[in-house]
Amino acid sequence: MIRHVTQSPWSHAALYIGCLHDIKEPSLHELIKEHYNGLPHKQLLVESELGLGTIISPLDKYKDEHLRIVRPEWLAQEDVCRVVSYALSRLGKNYDVRHVLDLARFLFPWGFFPRKWRSTLFQHNAMQPTEDICSSMIADAFQSVHYPILPFIHEGNKHQMELVRRNPRLFTPSDFDYSPFFSVIKYPIFPPNTLREYANLPWDEEQWSDI
Repeated sequence: MIRHVTQSPWSHAALYIGCLHDIKEPSLHELIKEHYNGLPHKQLLVESELGLGTIISPLDKYKDEHLRIVRPEWLAQEDVCRVVSYALSRLGKNYDVRHVLDLARFLFPWGFFPRKWRSTLFQHNAMQPTEDICSSMIADAFQSVHYPILPFIHEGNKHQMELVRRNPRLFTPSDFDYSPFFSVIKYPIFPPNTLREYANLPWDEEQWSDI
């Protein structure tokens, strides 16, 4: 649904947190174990999913999916821990279906939803949500340490550049792809050692792709 609402190729976003043994803070370690009972060497994600809320999932859940991997290149190591901690603090929160519908109404204001249906996107407690969707949960985590995603930039009172944090409820999965503060990590579909023999890859010499 999010992909159709945002007219983007990306329908979901998740935050990679590493393996259980990568988490050094004892309280966070125990919190993860409350929500995840898999193998300790599994690589893990925090994500907000329809019908499940904010949960921990193994990375290999998406092994057959088309993915975009982005990395906050300039995030300090101590803030990596804070971002992960913030995301883990959201575990157990419900998925905010109303938020998705309001986001659709905001992006397509000409009539998919009745205008009298009051939007939750700009309510006074928009910055302290009790429920999540995938992109707002991750945006909240990064903005909690003032890491920029797509900030509004303007000239302040002293004629200096100022950054204004964006309402986290307006973020969509594609915003992390579009952000100049996140780098795209490319990954080949073949093992790197096979690419030295690229001419011997299984090319179909009879066809051309129009995609």
